Amino acid sequence: MRTFIKNTLGITLLLAGMGLQAQDRTLDNYRQPDKNGLNVFEAPKDVTTTFDGVKVRIGGSSTLQYQSLEHSNSGAVPLKEIGTNFNLATANLDLDVALFDGVRMHLRTYLSSRHHPEPYVKGGYFQIDKLDFINEGFMEDVMQYVTVKIGHMENNYGDAHFRRTDNAQAIYNPFVGNLIMDAFTTEVGGEVYFRKNGFISMLGVSNGKLNQDVSETNGKTGGASFLAKLGYDKQATEDLRYRITGSLYTTGYVPNSYLYTADRAGSRYYYVTENNEARASSNFRSGRYNPNMRNQITAVMINPFIKYGGLEFFGTLEHTTGKASTETSKRKATQYAGEVIYRFGKNENAYLGGRYNVVDAEEMSGDDINISRFQLGAGWFLTKNILTKIEYVNQQYKDFPTTSILNEGEFKGLMVEAAISF
Repeated sequence: MRTFIKNTLGITLLLAGMGLQAQDRTLDNYRQPDKNGLNVFEAPKDVTTTFDGVKVRIGGSSTLQYQSLEHSNSGAVPLKEIGTNFNLATANLDLDVALFDGVRMHLRTYLSSRHHPEPYVKGGYFQIDKLDFINEGFMEDVMQYVTVKIGHMENNYGDAHFRRTDNAQAIYNPFVGNLIMDAFTTEVGGEVYFRKNGFISMLGVSNGKLNQDVSETNGKTGGASFLAKLGYDKQATEDLRYRITGSLYTTGYVPNSYLYTADRAGSRYYYVTENNEARASSNFRSGRYNPNMRNQITAVMINPFIKYGGLEFFGTLEHTTGKASTETSKRKATQYAGEVIYRFGKNENAYLGGRYNVVDAEEMSGDDINISRFQLGAGWFLTKNILTKIEYVNQQYKDFPTTSILNEGEFKGLMVEAAISF
């Protein structure tokens, strides 16, 4: 069955590739998957329409890394021996469809990923920017500011997820790795946006579940997650743009919160600080941190963004509280990250940048731990669809108990990545 699926998808991509030259690939209210999508957050809102019938846009991405990392710890728990070589090549298949004037669908399939070598669907959604399917011009005075998204989709918590690597879609990320506490989840729900004169607001609700099923636990099939975002985004002058948003993700009781573990695509840093039994698919979160607030969680993220000419700053301040059902009191975890990027050359096709990322957290064991990471990177857009990156990374673990594999843990070295997206 897996062979059949892979062959079918391969034929689909081949046929798509043959037709790309003739395909009109522009869609309304759509974030481009190439260099033109840099520093775009929510998909743009534009009431001007180009719709002239159902249009299918077939796209995708492919990414490959060369890893040269070394790791160490106190020696209490032996580490897996790692060397220098290529990681698994990852690939995405994207279908974006203009279904009606102001109505669009998105579907992403991971063709290969670290956690799942076989294809599987990440998620998808409907995006509604007009209600002309009810009646032409219906509520157009309201819908010029409103967008509705519904689906089993990547929830819009924070702005960091717009700059992260999503399996093979690595064009938007100036570095190779994502944040240490990588907030990303896909849940069934809906989000309503209101945008006017640079102000951004969003309210959303989802069922709080990564894996969908109807099984009952203690008389419940699940819980609920609530999302909110408020911010301001302004192109003040030709050279200066600034944006700041605050976001909220909170649950009542849920069987298992996946806010920091939902990325099944996996970390870019293979096997770091893992033991001898580690496997790429089962130990796919290497280098990340999950605060294990499994049943109740409230997370707040503030993201400032400033771009002046070729110089840009993006920051993350995140504070999370919550607990597992076995705990009587809540714990907290705090994450700080700041990245400075300088883009230069013709059309800003090259860049240099650095990111510093820190996590301070209270463990279920009662230990207060600290993780810090420094990344120094450079990249070159060969074309708007092809990006090459090189990164030096150094991550250190402090205050973990002596019995932990992370006690006095560290990994460091070089990563080289090539990313294609179209």
